[in-house]
Amino acid sequence: MIRKLAVYTKGYRIWILLGVACSVAEAVLELLLPRAMSDIVDVGIAGGDRAYILATGVKMVILSLLALGGGIGAAVFASKAAMGFGANIRGAEYEQVQRFSFANIEHFSTASLITRLTSDVSAVQMMLFMGMRITVRAPVMLITAMVLALRTSLQLSQVYLVSIPILVVLVLIVVRYVGPFFTALQKSTDAVNLVVQEDLNAIRVVKSFVREDREIEKFDGRNTQLRETAERAFGFVVTFMPIMMTLMGGTIIALTWIGGHYVYEGTMLSGDLMAFFTYSSEILMSLMMVSMVMMMLTRSIACARRIVEVLDEQPEITNDTAQAGLAVANGQIDFDHVYFKYHPTAEGWNLRNINLHIPSGATVGILGGTGSAKTTLVSMIPRLYEVTEGSVAVGGRNVKDYTMEALRDAVSMVLQKNTLFSGTIAENLRWGNENATDDDLREASRLACADEFIDKMPDGYDTHIEQGGTNVSGGQKQRLCIARAILRRPKVLILDDSTSAVDTATDAKIREGFRAMLPDTTKLIIAQRVNSVMDADIIVVMDDGAIVGLGNHAELMENCPIYKEVYQSQQEGVSIDG
Repeated sequence: MIRKLAVYTKGYRIWILLGVACSVAEAVLELLLPRAMSDIVDVGIAGGDRAYILATGVKMVILSLLALGGGIGAAVFASKAAMGFGANIRGAEYEQVQRFSFANIEHFSTASLITRLTSDVSAVQMMLFMGMRITVRAPVMLITAMVLALRTSLQLSQVYLVSIPILVVLVLIVVRYVGPFFTALQKSTDAVNLVVQEDLNAIRVVKSFVREDREIEKFDGRNTQLRETAERAFGFVVTFMPIMMTLMGGTIIALTWIGGHYVYEGTMLSGDLMAFFTYSSEILMSLMMVSMVMMMLTRSIACARRIVEVLDEQPEITNDTAQAGLAVANGQIDFDHVYFKYHPTAEGWNLRNINLHIPSGATVGILGGTGSAKTTLVSMIPRLYEVTEGSVAVGGRNVKDYTMEALRDAVSMVLQKNTLFSGTIAENLRWGNENATDDDLREASRLACADEFIDKMPDGYDTHIEQGGTNVSGGQKQRLCIARAILRRPKVLILDDSTSAVDTATDAKIREGFRAMLPDTTKLIIAQRVNSVMDADIIVVMDDGAIVGLGNHAELMENCPIYKEVYQSQQEGVSIDG
């Protein structure tokens, strides 16, 4: 895991080396000060040598300034390295998510991905920062102080034979038990983020059903679970601190008692005892810093595992078999004995034995009840999902022969859930074609009947769209998304129930515009209303993942009972769930 994340230090390794060097220099320089102080007491003061005292004092000032410079350098270099490391990991994670197919994304919740991109990365980059400052400094100070303490008094150093083993055992106990709590802590954070995300995305639904109290109750439950998990995790850390301080205090008392006797007996100089106290403090503080780093490392490992899970996730749809430079020639679509299931272990098929030929430029209507796999069927065309068995061809070539960029540039799809981004109307439309001119925007908007409301807005195409398109109606949002798809000038245009929020007259006007202005584009229209597809060249009737009817309106009225039943029900004004 460390090896996998270490590659993201690229570009910042020089800062890491400089930071480590500064931390080592700071630690060594600080540990030279007690020896100088001891010399002032035992040599300068004892011998009444003012010149020696002054010279040694100046030496201590210089050492202090150099140590200060090392500390500042270590902090600056560590900050640069840690922030750059975190940015590299976030960038790699985000790029990886962009490569995911829908199936890959379903392995993680959106809230979990957000946590992994934010707080998990922050924990890991903080570990690098603290590691450069403490993980380097603490061992250097520990070893150096131990050597100097042994040189000062071998007998007095025997106190460490009791205190250090106790401290090591305590650290191992805490690290052993705190790890699972930090893993649970990140999962609880995911749960809180999920509630917040769902509530904000569906705030209109929450308010329309007067469910604010229920949402607050749900949030309180997740928030309480997060608090309790955090209390258990950090409770070990908090409990550990007073135990550490007690152990340090006991060690200092023992050193004072034993060292005082040595000074009284004349076997140890008072200056050496003062230096030994300083070394002891540094040893114990270094051990405490190491223990804190170990606990931080435990949390960072839990976060790093979650990050690596995203980075190691293998995209299910790749360009491995694609031919570079191959472009989609036309909008012909062929399904050849296609079978598909969302989960490999599922017993039933979501699509069963689909055989379908669609000529280029044809208009195809797709009807079927809820769960009949209409959306699943059209998702195979731009490879949003990979067929399990059989093949799908566009433009006479298997979709796997194209790079995903080439295929999806030729296939525009307006999904059931219409999504707009914060920015102007023009910026949203140019998602379809970033090089589109103002005339292109107006033409696409006219085809999608979006110009009717855009022209009435105060700022026209410069009108600002709020996040998610909350300041436009459902029908307006649908028409903007259709205009955005048209701007691609695709070979295949898929509308997945994308006119459900517009009136029948506007729906008919949009379809008429398609016929007149996009004659060479193959148009697939998933609809709930028969009137939206009855004039299509081909109508596909789906039921339980299979095609149960295929033909034009007249043919289906004659030989497809399901289509005839739906048509008659809607003609009679009865709304059915489609």
